[in-house]
Order: sequence, then C-alpha cells, then structure tokens
Amino acid sequence: MPPAIRVRMSARAIDEPHRASSPLELLFDLTFVVAVAAATAQLAHDVADGHGLARLVLFLQVFFAIWWAWMNFTWFASSYDTDDVPYRLLTMVQMGGVLVLAAGVPAAAVHSDFRAVTIGYLIMRIALVAQWVRAGVEDAAGRRTALRYAVGITVAQAGWVVRLVLAETGALPSPAALPLFVALVVLELAVPLWAERTRPTTWHPHHIAERYGLFTIILLGESVLAATRGVEGALEAARTSAPLVVMAVSGLVLLFALWWLYFLTPAGEGLGDRRHRSYLWGYGHYGLFAALAALGAGLEVAAEQTGHDVKASPLAICYAVAIPTAVFLVLLGVVHAPIAAKPVPRPVAALGCAVVILLLPLTASQAGVPAVVAAIAAACVVLTVLTVGAGRGGE
Repeated sequence: MPPAIRVRMSARAIDEPHRASSPLELLFDLTFVVAVAAATAQLAHDVADGHGLARLVLFLQVFFAIWWAWMNFTWFASSYDTDDVPYRLLTMVQMGGVLVLAAGVPAAAVHSDFRAVTIGYLIMRIALVAQWVRAGVEDAAGRRTALRYAVGITVAQAGWVVRLVLAETGALPSPAALPLFVALVVLELAVPLWAERTRPTTWHPHHIAERYGLFTIILLGESVLAATRGVEGALEAARTSAPLVVMAVSGLVLLFALWWLYFLTPAGEGLGDRRHRSYLWGYGHYGLFAALAALGAGLEVAAEQTGHDVKASPLAICYAVAIPTAVFLVLLGVVHAPIAAKPVPRPVAALGCAVVILLLPLTASQAGVPAVVAAIAAACVVLTVLTVGAGRGGE
C-alpha cells in the first residue's frame, strides 16, 4: 500500500495494540550501522597502536552524537510517526546526516577535527526540528511540548556550531574544549526534561523497548563484524592457528552471553508501568551501547594479534575487552533497576562477575590474550547460567 501524500500529524495512542518498528525505522537504523562501524573501526585502530586510552574520550564524544541523534528520532517517531510523504522525506534527510557524520569519524578521532561530524549532526537536527515544528502546528494538544522541543534542539545545535567555529578559528583554548562539550551534552539531555514538563509525549512503551532492543542487536552485530575483521587480519598474516580458533569461539560466546543477559529483562511492561522513570532507563543506555561498541573494537584487536604483532601490549588488549564487558554487566542492572521489579541479573552477581573479569587481564603475560578472552567469556556464561537458573527457581 503506497504511503499517504499527507496525513495530519497527531499523537499516536500510548496503548496502540501490536505497535512494532516500521520498515522506515529499520532502514533508518541501517544508516547508523555505518556510523557505529566507523567509530568502532577507528577505536580498534587506536587500541592496536597503543593509543586506546588516549583516544577513548574522542570515541565517547563521537558515539554520543550517534546515540543522541538515534534516540531523539526514536522517541519522536514513537509519538508522531505518520508515515506520510513529508515524514519519510525528513527522515531521509536525517539518514543523510548520519552518513556525513560517519564519514567524519576518522578525522574526529585522529585529528580532533569535528567539522564533518558537526555538519552531519546539524543536518540530522535541522530535519528533526522540522518534524517537531510540524507536530506543533498540526497537533494542538501537544503544541507547547513540540515547540519546546524545536526551540531547545535549535539552541543546543547553535551551541555546537559556535563550538566548531571557535575551535576552527583558534579562539577555543584546548583545556576548554572538553568542558564545553560536556556543557553542551548537559544542555542536550535537559531539552526533553524541559519540553515534557508541559505535556508528556505519547511514546509507546513496548515500541520503545523494541527499538532499544534492535539497536542493541545492531551493536552486537557490529562487534561480530569487528571481530571478523580481526580474524581476517590474522588470517592474512598466518594460517589458521589454535589461538585464532580460541579467540573466534570465545568472542562469539561472549557476545551471545551478553545478548542473553540483556533480553532476560523485558522492558516494555516496566516502561508502561513506570513512565516517569523512562529518562533513567533511556539515558542509561548510552553507557550500555558505548560499551558494546567498544567491546567490538577490543575483540577486533584481540583476534588480529593472534596472526601478527601489534603495538599494544597483551595487558592493554585484554583490558580493551574486559573493561567494556564489565561496564556492560554493571550498567545492565543499573539501567533496568528503575523500571524492573527485580533487576536481571542481580546487582551483586553482576558486580562480582565484573570484578573477576577486571582481574583476569592481569594474567595476560603468562596465559596469553586468547586464554584471557576465553576466561572472560566463561565468566559471562556462568553469570548467564546462574541468572537463568535463579529466574526459573523463582517461577
């Protein structure tokens, strides 16, 4: 069935039955695959060269732009998806902005050159502002909220442009660059809190939970892709070896365990019952998503080093896998705690597993990188088994 030329934009029902991601949303996500892959590949390159820790802040900055643009569109679409021609065209503009941002990731990560990233982000935000203005014009009930979003996003985006101009002209001192970035991030995060005070938008809890789950799968898929790149690099330098096989199997098992743990907690019902806590859940996913993306970079380097030498030490490579895994496990309970009756996995178990994982790299010089990664995967498997077993016992 062809899309309508134009449909009056109005808030969708909170309890709309069978609400699922649209084909347009799935296509939109695919453009973010490109952006995440670019950021992950650059971080992997930095880790392999021994500069992973030094470049981590730049990675987190770029990833914030990716995550925030995706999240803003996702929550808007949950409330105002008309799927008519204007809506589709403005979504396409945002997709184009994502691709521009992705093209600028290497320059931002290596040279702190945020021109392309900022331009891509600007394209996405202008299109989103247009969506909010349209909602404000056509939906009288939600007009104040929609126009607040439009104003807030415009002010924040103006701040990013000013930051870029100051940086390009040399008027922004290097020590002030990061504090200004943090201040603009705080401003971005404050816009929804301010806008929704007048009248909350009608986002659909099960739709939002599905969208976040799909993005989690995208990030896990990026980690699989990154690990595959590492295996390919190792195979180019040498034939298949036992360490390479151990790395490949361990990486897959690790990602499968993290997938299992994430989807043990259905978020839709909890979001529906505790809508006022959605900010903690939604914002907290930045850490979860960034950890999964960083884990992909770590697995890529860990696989690559089995075939040829890299500048990074075995200790650094193992921590490039251990730290994102530990962060993911700890944040998983923290993020779901506000909306879940019983956080899964249990905080004590997740924290204990994270501590063990953070200690394992200390054996890297004796055991080797593949053995440490295998042990990290085993620890996550044990946590998964214990969590699933505890859940069945409580049925």
